[in-house]
Amino acid sequence: MTPRARTLVRTAALLGAAGLTLLFWAVLIEPGRLVVRETRIVSRAWSDRPPLRIAVLTDLHVGSLRNGRGHLAEVVARTNQERPDVVVLLGDLVIQGVLGGHFVPPEQIAPVLQGLRARDGVVAVLGNHDWWFDGPRVRRSLEGAGVRVLENEAVPFGEGAQGFWIAGVGDLWTRPVDIGRALGAVPAGEPVVLLTHNPDIFPAVPARVTLTLAGHTHGGQVALPLFGPPIVPSRYGQRYAYGVIVEDGRTLLVSSGIGTSIIPVRWRVPPEIAIVTLSGR
Repeated sequence: MTPRARTLVRTAALLGAAGLTLLFWAVLIEPGRLVVRETRIVSRAWSDRPPLRIAVLTDLHVGSLRNGRGHLAEVVARTNQERPDVVVLLGDLVIQGVLGGHFVPPEQIAPVLQGLRARDGVVAVLGNHDWWFDGPRVRRSLEGAGVRVLENEAVPFGEGAQGFWIAGVGDLWTRPVDIGRALGAVPAGEPVVLLTHNPDIFPAVPARVTLTLAGHTHGGQVALPLFGPPIVPSRYGQRYAYGVIVEDGRTLLVSSGIGTSIIPVRWRVPPEIAIVTLSGR
């Protein structure tokens, strides 16, 4: 074998080993990780109010690879350690059709979520997978565990000058989305946090909303260096794939969530508990 041929063989072997290592990490390691991501968002609408600590859990997809009820119990415990004022669930509790996974019914998921602890409780919206399965059944399971489920409606929290609202809209892919109805009960000038499973509604969110929280994209599950996520389930491509997005003075936070969908792979987009601190300065 010539020196050039030996070099080519060695290079191919190194590339093959690197590819196998990457595949091992993306399939067997990263989907089972769990990080806590802290984000501080400053809003003039929150002036003269104490900071609000929001734990965002989305796309649990319980039953996806490396993500069974034991992992969900860890998510609950880690969330409680952060001492949030409120926990929001942004939909897609269940999973269907993911490679290497298994279906877990909502009646087995909700009792684990019942362990979540927050001063103002736990509020949820449902996602497309929840409705593709059985939205009313998922809702009943959550409400039986003490979780308030919102669909095109809002609820108040706190009193007087410390009060605020949380509103939730229907899932964009499967349900009517009525932002006007969701905000209809919120008095003018009152701060409101809007929950949506799908971030694609953000261009229609009015300026009166203090903060919009969304999931659905999983951050693309894979983020390539320089190029970002090659596949994002959004009509806007990478625009609302992940993180904090500010447009026309309005703020959106998209979390990468916990589980996986369709393909059980995560690379450079680990499962996360998003902790959002909303403050006036």
